[in-house]
Formats: sequence, C-alpha cells, structure tokens
Amino acid sequence: MFGTINSFQSLGAVDGPGIRVTVFMQGCHLRCVYCHNPDTWDITGAKVSVIDLFNKIMRYKPYFFEHGGVTVSGGEPLLQPEFIEELFKLLKAENVHTAIDTSGICDLEKAERVLKYCDLVMCDIKFVTEEDYKTYARGSLKRVEEFLELTSKKNVPLWVRHVVVPNLTDSEASVKRVVEISKKYKNLQKIELLPFRNICQSKYDNLGIDFPLKNTKECDNETIESLYKFVPEEFR
Repeated sequence: MFGTINSFQSLGAVDGPGIRVTVFMQGCHLRCVYCHNPDTWDITGAKVSVIDLFNKIMRYKPYFFEHGGVTVSGGEPLLQPEFIEELFKLLKAENVHTAIDTSGICDLEKAERVLKYCDLVMCDIKFVTEEDYKTYARGSLKRVEEFLELTSKKNVPLWVRHVVVPNLTDSEASVKRVVEISKKYKNLQKIELLPFRNICQSKYDNLGIDFPLKNTKECDNETIESLYKFVPEEFR
C-alpha cells in the first residue's frame, strides 16, 4: 500500500509526548486562514509504501524511550485512512506509541478503524461557531464534534488544540467556549493554546498564494499565558 507524504521530521518534541518522529501527510480539504502548511493542500506528493515508511521510522525507535513515538500530521492525515491504519497496525506490533494530529473532519467509519491502533488523538478546535468554521476554514464545527464523540466512544486519549490568532480567536469568550466544548468528552487529557505565527509567509510567496493573515501580528507569550487561566489546571 502506498501513501502520499509531504515531509518526515525525526526526533521532534512538539507533536505529542516525548521524542517523536512526525510524518506530514499530503492533502487537505480545509482552507484555514492561518494555515502554516499550504504546501500540503494538494493531494499530490511523494509516494511511499507503508513498509518503507515503517522501516524508516523504526531506525529512530531507540530514541523514543518511554513516552516517545510517532505522530502523523498534515495536511489532513485522515484523508488517507487506509494507509494510516496499516502503518499504525505495524507500529503497534512493535509497541510504538502512535498519535494523529487531525482537524477531525473526516469519514467517521474509516477513522474508527484508524483509532483502533491509535494511542493519542490531537484534534484542533479551530473556531467555536459553525459560521466562523465555514468562513475562516471552509469546515464544520458539528463534524469536528462528531469526531470528538467517536474518540470518546473508543476511549482514545484526547488533546484539544486551539490556535490563538490576534483579533480572531484570542478572546476570553473564545477560549472559554473551547474549554466548554472539550470538557464534554470523557477522554480529554489536555487543552493546548498555540500562538499564531507568520513564519509561513515564505511558503505562500513561493506558491504564489495570498496569505489571508499576512498583516496580522503574531500572538505573544503574554497573551497565551493570560488565556490559560481560563483552562482548568487538570487540562493544562
């Protein structure tokens, strides 16, 4: 079986617990205004077989130690669910921790098969209203909540992520609503507030695409710290 990937990052420390390999898959149906990876939108990219990717990952297994493992991100990894399912199945046979970083907008039946071999789900709640999801991401909050309910049903540990964008998602009300939504799911372990950065501008320039937030200033650490006070301590 073959999948389409964008890039492979070894020994990272920001995409889940411990030291991890992160595989960035190609393809995404959303168009988030703050997207950092516009180069992953198109489904076309480098083809790789499951077994070749598995063998490449396993070279780094000695560095995972107790808490590390593999995270599949994107783009939207659940656009290639059969590939992820097969990869995770191989990794679990070797006792490697598996995580998926997803928008949650996917085919639920196929996602359920992936979750069978998944140790952690990191899911974005990008916006807190259906209208804003449609306007700023071409997505649906309702569909994200359906996916989160599935992760709860399957009892897969859940981290919710929310990108804090100045004058868009940086209000007290927005963060409180993210917390309210997230706490509905019994498998919730953590809520992460991620600061908006504009270091992706060069990618848009290289692709000849306009970056919708090119004139938006980055979110500072003080803002993140002030908003974390609305996140219960047990989920920080």
